[in-house]
Amino acid sequence: MNRKILVLPAVVGLLAPVLAACGGSDSGSSSGDAIAVGTTDRFTATKDAPAPLDPAYAYDVGTWNILRQTVQTLMIQPKGEGDPVPEAAQSCGFTDSGNERYACKLRDGLKFANGDKITAADVKYSIDRALALKADSGVFALLSTIDTVETQGDNEVIFHLKTADATFPYKLSTPVAGIVNPDDYEKNKLRDGFDVDGSGPYTVQTEVKNDEIVKATFTKNPNYKGTLKVKNSKVDMISYPDAAAMGKALDKGDIDVMTRTMSPAQIQKLSDSTDNDEDLVEMSGLEIRYLAFNTNAPSVKSKAVRQAMAQLINRGEIVSKVYGTQAEPLYSLVPASITGHSNSFFNKYGEPSNAKAKALLTAANITTPIKLTLHYTTDHYGSATKKEFEILQKQLNDSGLFDATIEGSPWATFRPAEQKGKYDVYGMGWFPDFPDADNYLAPFLDKDNFLGSPYHNSKISNTLIPASRREADRIAASPDLTAIQDIVANDVPVLPLWQGKQYVAARDDVTGTAYALNSSSTLQLWELSRGVSG
Repeated sequence: MNRKILVLPAVVGLLAPVLAACGGSDSGSSSGDAIAVGTTDRFTATKDAPAPLDPAYAYDVGTWNILRQTVQTLMIQPKGEGDPVPEAAQSCGFTDSGNERYACKLRDGLKFANGDKITAADVKYSIDRALALKADSGVFALLSTIDTVETQGDNEVIFHLKTADATFPYKLSTPVAGIVNPDDYEKNKLRDGFDVDGSGPYTVQTEVKNDEIVKATFTKNPNYKGTLKVKNSKVDMISYPDAAAMGKALDKGDIDVMTRTMSPAQIQKLSDSTDNDEDLVEMSGLEIRYLAFNTNAPSVKSKAVRQAMAQLINRGEIVSKVYGTQAEPLYSLVPASITGHSNSFFNKYGEPSNAKAKALLTAANITTPIKLTLHYTTDHYGSATKKEFEILQKQLNDSGLFDATIEGSPWATFRPAEQKGKYDVYGMGWFPDFPDADNYLAPFLDKDNFLGSPYHNSKISNTLIPASRREADRIAASPDLTAIQDIVANDVPVLPLWQGKQYVAARDDVTGTAYALNSSSTLQLWELSRGVSG
């Protein structure tokens, strides 16, 4: 039979899978052959990005999904969602009323996979290293509220923060805060290539061709001590050039599980299928897609141009023609299911209108049609991205106000070019580092933002973001979060498009798929095992 596993609406702290029919449970053997997992994520080392898997550099969902299996963090997001819980730590918590001093005690007997003992000094080394290297990926900014890291003996680490940060426990659950061995990771240099060493639930060996991982083999780490129950002994992650090739591998039995990114057509076919051998798992997701702007570029430097684009783009048409029920229009950087969300773009622009867009440009004395190129990545977010950008191009050009072209590039060249400001307008996706509104705002709008955007609003960075972080009760932070979203809708440094669900397809004898991905698109390979076909 075809089975779906649905997740309750993604309200933070309330997420929990609801299983229909059989399968997807925690049962299953930890023995047997390796479970083969397919992905279209590409893991490439280039001249511009020679250290894709160094925790101090990596900052995309694909590389993080390798690091989350192998590099341990003090905190971790729990299986059923909610607030982060201790992982390498035995306990962690704020020790002051102002949320500016955060202390962690390490779990007894922690070791790296090679048997070396882990001490508080290793934690300090790892955090200080990421901050000092200040990699151009921008991932270090997740730790930007840290002032100093103090150790007390071998087992206690104290973080002194520059300012209150109620989201700090979440940040300690991200790979940039991963604990690394000083013997393997130099203090002043990123670790090039694809070697990863840590104390997580697995060790990893990579098969590399042409400076790209084609297969990563995760083997259960016998020295692992943490909260996770590892339900298999080995997982092979195999990278495919596209969704079609990955789908064929599942059909042939070459892989057991198919993860991101499946095409909309594949998902629909699996959803409609009565095939007894393959199951589709549907989960709530917090992925968003958006257009980003180099606000210093002549073509889009005028706010009126960006506002006109916001007034013209028809999100509903994009969703219906490309993604169907697998996505929904998004009118803010913050997804609708996250506390603090506001429909700021809809509130300001309403329904798409050529007349209103023309009035915006006329008032700013902008000559039309405006020539610009929309850039997108051909391989990072799935094959549907091209069709999405063809529709965006048509919407802009049909208005008569724009003369837009589109250009696609592989992620290995797209991301460095975007970081260097070579694109005026470009499409990006965001898979949250942690499920909080702050992580949909600060990474784009604070200083050292991961886009390298020249846009800066002092009220956002100096007042509103710090104020929102002082509120441990995230509902109480909503007024500040809404104010940020309203400014973004007015200035349009980024233009949100849609938010999507996420899916896993698996052969019938694989269990644990209900938890294979969490709401932040974290791949949890340790949940997979083999059971009895249902």
